Amino acid sequence: MTERSEPHPSGEHGLVADPSDPATLESARSFGAAASVYHQARPGYPVDAIAWLIGDAKRVLDLGAGTGKLTEALVALDREVIAVDPVEEMLEELEVAVPGVPRILGTAEDIPIEDDAVDAVVAGQAWHWFQPERAIPEIARVLKPGGVLGLVWNSRDTSVAWLHEAGEIMHERHDASATFESYVKVGPPFGEITEHSVEWGARMSREAFLDLVRSRSYFITAPSEEQHATIAALETLLETHPDLAGADDLVVPYITRCFRAVLAE
Repeated sequence: MTERSEPHPSGEHGLVADPSDPATLESARSFGAAASVYHQARPGYPVDAIAWLIGDAKRVLDLGAGTGKLTEALVALDREVIAVDPVEEMLEELEVAVPGVPRILGTAEDIPIEDDAVDAVVAGQAWHWFQPERAIPEIARVLKPGGVLGLVWNSRDTSVAWLHEAGEIMHERHDASATFESYVKVGPPFGEITEHSVEWGARMSREAFLDLVRSRSYFITAPSEEQHATIAALETLLETHPDLAGADDLVVPYITRCFRAVLAE
């Protein structure tokens, strides 16, 4: 579920307080209505970051795969990939983007594959949608002993002035500088979490940046007048901010944060 780090109002640092809350479920399911724009707008992942995340794993389960942004990086690394997501429309986009990858409807709490089936389970922008008390045992079940759980987020670097202002317009609560303790709590039967970060920039047009905003769950589920006001304010910012004025394209700075834990043997 690439770049799904929109926070629930009661969460912190991009994490929802209760993944089973009806409002959270509505936000999660909202992606189906915008699956096409989601895939076109969302950035991918640096391949070197994903190589660190999965190590030498050969067979990888992409859990909460969405439209396949993380799947694309895994395929580029020549890994065997299985994609699981609860939203059929997202998997239909994945089939177009990454043809030939097996696609399965399922959730982190009920993974429809056999025991000890994969060398790694990865989740891109998706851990905060899971119910850890149910998802962690399921992930451990499908992993081979010594297998890897890899979690990754693309966070826009809001230390950049114009992007910080854009975040305020979008009412964005996500803090890209948060430490991994605020993002990830896994625990037994997994070992210690290790972290790796990659800084990079995604070049895109102004309209592509606005599409990125339009693909976020809180925007999709907002009233139409709020959507129009948000886009209008962002258009003004992109046209008038001194760091952007006259530029045809934007370079949106990202920090890709990777977190890895190994299943006990």
